[in-house]
Amino acid sequence: MKVTLLFAVLFIGLAFTMQAQVKNDDILMTIAGKKITVGEFVAIYQKNNQKNEVLDKKNLSDYLDLYINFKLKVREAEDLGLDTVTTFKTELSGYRDQLAKPYFVDEHTLDRITHESYDRMHTDVRASHIFVRLQPCATPEDTLTAYTKILQVRERISNGESFEKLAAELSDDPSARDREANQQHPFIKGNHGDLGYFTAFDMVYPFETGAFTTKVGSVTMPIRSEYGYHLIKVTDHRTAMGKVTVAHVFMSFPKDTLSVDSLKVKMRMDSVWQKLKSGEKWDDIVKKYSEDKGSAAKGGVLPKFGVNRMVPEFIDAIYKLTKEGDFSEPVKTPYGWHIIKLVERKGTGTFDEEKSDLKQKINKDSRSQIAKDAVIARLKTEYGFTEYPDAKADFYKVVTDSIFTGKWDVSLAKDLNKTLFKTTAGIVKQPEFAQYLNSKQHKKDKEPIRCFVDKIYKDFMEENLSKIENGHLEEKYPEFRNLMNEYRDGILLFDLTDQKVWSKAVKDTTGLKSFYEKNKANYMWDSRLEASVFTLKDPKLAQKVRNFLKSGLTDDAVLKEVNTDSVKKVTVENGKFSRKDNKYIDAITWTPGIANDIVTDSCTVIVRVANVLKPEPKSLNEARGIITADYQNYLEKIWIEYLKIKYPVVVNKDVLSQIK
Repeated sequence: MKVTLLFAVLFIGLAFTMQAQVKNDDILMTIAGKKITVGEFVAIYQKNNQKNEVLDKKNLSDYLDLYINFKLKVREAEDLGLDTVTTFKTELSGYRDQLAKPYFVDEHTLDRITHESYDRMHTDVRASHIFVRLQPCATPEDTLTAYTKILQVRERISNGESFEKLAAELSDDPSARDREANQQHPFIKGNHGDLGYFTAFDMVYPFETGAFTTKVGSVTMPIRSEYGYHLIKVTDHRTAMGKVTVAHVFMSFPKDTLSVDSLKVKMRMDSVWQKLKSGEKWDDIVKKYSEDKGSAAKGGVLPKFGVNRMVPEFIDAIYKLTKEGDFSEPVKTPYGWHIIKLVERKGTGTFDEEKSDLKQKINKDSRSQIAKDAVIARLKTEYGFTEYPDAKADFYKVVTDSIFTGKWDVSLAKDLNKTLFKTTAGIVKQPEFAQYLNSKQHKKDKEPIRCFVDKIYKDFMEENLSKIENGHLEEKYPEFRNLMNEYRDGILLFDLTDQKVWSKAVKDTTGLKSFYEKNKANYMWDSRLEASVFTLKDPKLAQKVRNFLKSGLTDDAVLKEVNTDSVKKVTVENGKFSRKDNKYIDAITWTPGIANDIVTDSCTVIVRVANVLKPEPKSLNEARGIITADYQNYLEKIWIEYLKIKYPVVVNKDVLSQIK
């Protein structure tokens, strides 16, 4: 982000306190007629003070100069109209949208939910449920019917009837009942409501909360989720399994699980287990006996999973494996027999380690809406929100199914002009909502008109409240106002400095060349060696190479003479070398001629010195990077001098002297 970078460059870290007699609203300076208060100066300083250095007069003077230069550049950008350019407005608006987001989420609520989720991650819950389906936008009548039905089921449980029996009989969850074999699947035994183990984020939030806040053996009151009503019976709480990687040997049941063949499968698996106990290798056993061919090729290893991804019998066996490499006794599941080996277990990390991942999960989960709803509730109170439900209900009559194909005619609402809701910011009437509805229609699955209108109305109402709040952020939150000012000034300064200094120094080749010619003495080479460094893999070639060099052969000619096959026995690096450029150059005496051999463990090195070069200016191309940087500093210096003449700066020395 260029604004952050800019401030990091502009401001040095200093620290100071103010004497009691200095007030935040005291005028510290005036720049081109604009007053700068002590508070404004201190706020910018404190934001950029990271080193906590003690402030002295010199540091204060240095920082003040930087701040004045900063403000002068911003004023110049404003006078040039850069703050009216579309690209500037778009960029600042983008930053503002990002900076405003935290103000529309209740941080206290979000923090509570994050800690709650982290605490729940330490526990696995096993629960069963009885489910009565209900559409998300059910009518009050349908809702009452569903609630009455599940309440009656709970009463029967309270009177002693079996939860499991009633689940198989009455639950709208089809997995509770046996499913006969057909062409698509074999016989599947019903779970009688048993959902197995789960932990945080494995279930919808209302269901999760009901399960985690209920004692083992107890049955909840009806709990409403987006799918309907649930009765939850908690059957176990245990320390979280975490994420595991396991391997297994698998043998499937025959179609008739009560047959002699079924008993043979069990006996065969017991035999395999005995082989493992006697020391036979796991991978050999898996390849020979496992019927899960997909995992058998990988030693029986299954992809990493959490507690809710396997049936309870499988999970129970894993809980008993205490260390990596342990394997279970034969385990029976609805699918067959397994022997399970623990490969890896990853438990829950510290809160700080898990926090980032938790917040990402919360943002994707329905519980994130709680933090947003808390803000909307606060805004309703702050802005005196009053709504008129009958005005919303009028739309149930004029909105038709054509809205789900994108063909609804907004003129059907032309006679609606009642007030929908009002706030301290004004009144919102039906025509505004009609246009909003019109903008939201598109091809989608049909749903009850009432449900669709209610959802769009909620979005419309919340957007209106958020828009009001958005317009008051600078007024209500000084830290937001200051941050926006910093971003505004930072973007302006970046754009103008780029024009006047950074890009100009790169594009102005004539000016750069002129600057170099006037200052070339500042860019000098030290003494250098013009030399060739020959590296020999075979030390026996040293004398041969020296003879070629003494005869005056060129570097390429020497290589051609000694490298007679595809193997490069000798290599060469030639050019102009400064001190510390090459360790072999540093190791020889700097005189023309052929230096003594340098012998190492891996090679022999011969250096031919052609010339010792005296100190001389670097060419523009050789030092372009540092010359360009110095030219930028020069351009900025003369620009600041110009700005100080153009815009008068008056510092209140009495106030300044009181800042420590």
